[in-house]
Amino acid sequence: MDPEYAPVNGRKRPQRPQRTHREVADELRARIRSGELRPGQRMPTQAKLADEFGVERGAVRQALRILQSEQLLTNVAKGAPATVVGPPGSAPTGPGAPPRPTTAALAPRITTAFEAEHVEIDAVCLTAISLTLAIGEPLRQIHAGRMKPAKVDVRVLLPGRNIDLAFPVTVEDRGVDRADDPVHERWLSMRNAQGQVLRHSLLALRATHGIDVRVSFRALPFTPPVKLYLLNGVEALFAYYTLSRSEARIDQENVQTYDAQGTRSALFTFEQGAGMRDSAFVTQSQLWFNALWETISSELLLTS
Repeated sequence: MDPEYAPVNGRKRPQRPQRTHREVADELRARIRSGELRPGQRMPTQAKLADEFGVERGAVRQALRILQSEQLLTNVAKGAPATVVGPPGSAPTGPGAPPRPTTAALAPRITTAFEAEHVEIDAVCLTAISLTLAIGEPLRQIHAGRMKPAKVDVRVLLPGRNIDLAFPVTVEDRGVDRADDPVHERWLSMRNAQGQVLRHSLLALRATHGIDVRVSFRALPFTPPVKLYLLNGVEALFAYYTLSRSEARIDQENVQTYDAQGTRSALFTFEQGAGMRDSAFVTQSQLWFNALWETISSELLLTS
């Protein structure tokens, strides 16, 4: 105990004066500049900050607005934690940032999502390759002891194995059954392999770190024209699958296909609390995902 505030002759001295909002801003600014709070990282919630500093939430909001005016934070609102802005010249993050390729944009957002006590990730995609790659960074952080969520729930919607895919497909109708279509078989093999890697990597956290993990897959009766990732109910990342004609080497044969390079798709970010349009997009995206999960999707087995 600080001697200044220790009891004297059984009588308690006056309590330490409550911090001002400027003192809170000074401490948070120091954490940002020291790198303790990293660019793109979400701040703790206003409730947690108020509890940590022993102040009212109003003082926390004032402190955050000061840091936002200094361009150290973005997305300061009541609905979602603020986000740390990168240094001058770095790629901006948050809802005001321009879209970036999935390979560059998804992993940092997934890593930030894993800082929550209960991680919830929902995804709609063609093969889950982008999600599997992105999940690697938070797994490394967990194994290094730098983060440890208590619970992880991941739900993934993928196209069913027996549907007629809109893409990838051969440019010319080969007149063969789906079971004999090498393009379809290559996609199915990739879908199953990526899903199995994702599930195995996450479920292994149960044994290695005692984290409560659930990973579920369901099959869609259609080819999703877009990819969507929903993170902890507060962020939606959205990208279009843009088709192009390409050549694939399958079974020692060059095959002309119409396909999409999902890892290169530009990812748009929407966050709760970043304005009415962003908040509405996140809410409606979650409703859309839940409706697909609970209605027309079916059990998906990651087998050939």
